[in-house]
Amino acid sequence: MKTITLTIELADQHAAALAQFVKRVGWREMRDNAVDEEETYQIRDGILAVQRGLAEAGHAPR
Repeated sequence: MKTITLTIELADQHAAALAQFVKRVGWREMRDNAVDEEETYQIRDGILAVQRGLAEAGHAPR
């Protein structure tokens, strides 16, 4: 699988809000916005990667 690296700048409050969002978004929302179950898993994996990046930057909500 080919990977990419994203570099973004966010205000601290935006990063915190995004971290909360990706923590709260659930399978149902992902599935509702995917074309099929395979894409749902891909969306979930992408969200998990965003969560890891935010956590590494100091935004890991409990």
